[in-house]
Amino acid sequence: MEENKTYTAADYKSNQAVRWCPGCGDHAILNTLHKAMATLGIAPHKTAVISGIGCSSRLPYYMNTYGFHTIHGRAAAVATGYKVANPEMTVWQISGDGDGLAIGGNHFIHAVRRNIDINIVLFNNKIYGLTKGQYSPTSSRGFVSKSSPYGTTEDPFIPAELVFGARGNFFARSIDVELQTSQEVLAAAARHAGTSVVEILQNCVIFNNGIHNAITDREVRADRTILLRHGEKMIFGRDKNRGLVRDGFLLKAVTIGEDGYTIDDVLVHDAHTESNFLHQQLAMMDGLGDLPLALGVIRDVAAPTYNDGVSEQVREVQAKKGFNSLRDMILAGETWEVK
Repeated sequence: MEENKTYTAADYKSNQAVRWCPGCGDHAILNTLHKAMATLGIAPHKTAVISGIGCSSRLPYYMNTYGFHTIHGRAAAVATGYKVANPEMTVWQISGDGDGLAIGGNHFIHAVRRNIDINIVLFNNKIYGLTKGQYSPTSSRGFVSKSSPYGTTEDPFIPAELVFGARGNFFARSIDVELQTSQEVLAAAARHAGTSVVEILQNCVIFNNGIHNAITDREVRADRTILLRHGEKMIFGRDKNRGLVRDGFLLKAVTIGEDGYTIDDVLVHDAHTESNFLHQQLAMMDGLGDLPLALGVIRDVAAPTYNDGVSEQVREVQAKKGFNSLRDMILAGETWEVK
């Protein structure tokens, strides 16, 4: 590969036919990931894409990068090992809400807790698509599916809540149909040193078609979502006349120019502040009430990474003990020969 080469989205596309259902939101996410990688300019041979099992987990086949289609729920564990062994690589983990938060939930929270430098892209369609329509960890209470014909009797995980509960330092959100926003947050995730989690609300046209329509339909999207940008006022709405303000310890959506509220009252987004109090409040807005669903980079805070810590520890031990290989380490202690 040439040094300082300019890459295009086509450089990251494999020659494999994309095998997702026509109309599936995965197509849009794949397209924006290719474009985000081109924006980053990291060579394909310096990139690895690792997945578990599920519709979304077919994505490594469609990448002209290193890839590994692993086993159900174990993508984060494999991605962690890969990054520690190959710290110079940019590592992407592709997971669905079932693969990543059910059988893979334990690996998910510990990857976030450790702050391993991987980029987790969580496709959230609130259903198991590959196994034909069972409810998932993000399906709403009362959701009727093949595995819950009378409705679920449990509350769902909220991905953002898991990230903040695990002391995550980067969380962003987009929608499969918001191509520019998806491209921007994916690129921001890769630039972040540490675990980045990007939740993308994705539509499964076969088993859960329209599950996000109350938020994503063109007629309501502008009023029910807010695109957050660091350093900018938190303004939203079709006419850009609504904003988020403080109401005690809570957030409140107001109309600018009414009830005494002015543009000066509207909060400015600070994605880099270490306190996650406001970040968590923003991430937990669902767009179904008065508060809009937050899109964009919600939290992006620098912190020590697991892989850097391991690499430094290895260098320290090598210098102190004189180990240059695994054999050196094994033979460093008492040894004996059995005859």
